[in-house]
Amino acid sequence: MTGLLVAVELTKSFGSTQALSGASVSIDAGEVVAVMGPSGSGKSTLLHCLAGIVRPDSGQVRYRDQELSAMSDGQRSALRRGEFGFVFQFGQLVPELTCLENVALPLRLDGHRRKDAQRRAAEWLERLEITDVAGKRPGEVSGGQGQRVAVARALVTGARVVFADEPTGALDSLNGERVMRLFTAAARDSGAAVVLVTHEPRVAAYADREIVVRDGKALDLARHT
Repeated sequence: MTGLLVAVELTKSFGSTQALSGASVSIDAGEVVAVMGPSGSGKSTLLHCLAGIVRPDSGQVRYRDQELSAMSDGQRSALRRGEFGFVFQFGQLVPELTCLENVALPLRLDGHRRKDAQRRAAEWLERLEITDVAGKRPGEVSGGQGQRVAVARALVTGARVVFADEPTGALDSLNGERVMRLFTAAARDSGAAVVLVTHEPRVAAYADREIVVRDGKALDLARHT
């Protein structure tokens, strides 16, 4: 397999439960891939292995031809801070910070000056159509606005891969559609690949292709039609 991010024959068990059983996937630069499957199929575990959060029991994950398991914890943390971005179901924004400060946070952690970090954060809030929430805290904005703040935070560093785990799961259908439209458009404009875990066909419809995870294995639908 060739690609920006490649997993080969991943296995992972949690106690007696096998989450992955020889899963292999390849993600190309700039594409949006939906990872689908029933609850408990292993799709979130696959995402966590691809992101270097969880180490597989066997198999390899390679990003730009570097094997993640061969990296130190510090190297993987730097990768997640700079080249990987994350959007979770409930946003996981820092409640004490304003939305602008939340978006700027990854840049500040990477050593950028406050003024530059907030300027770039403001640009992303504008791209996601939420400049009006810049000075508000996460508890003062709607769920849809909060998810767009999370998307801006994931993309502000120039991430090459964004991992999104059920990003619309806590939203109604109207807000979910708006988040996905803006999210995928912003990611494509910036050239970022998106690995999108979802169980909803309407969300998967925004992807370029779908991978279905069943019984710990991954089936690429684009290559089986």
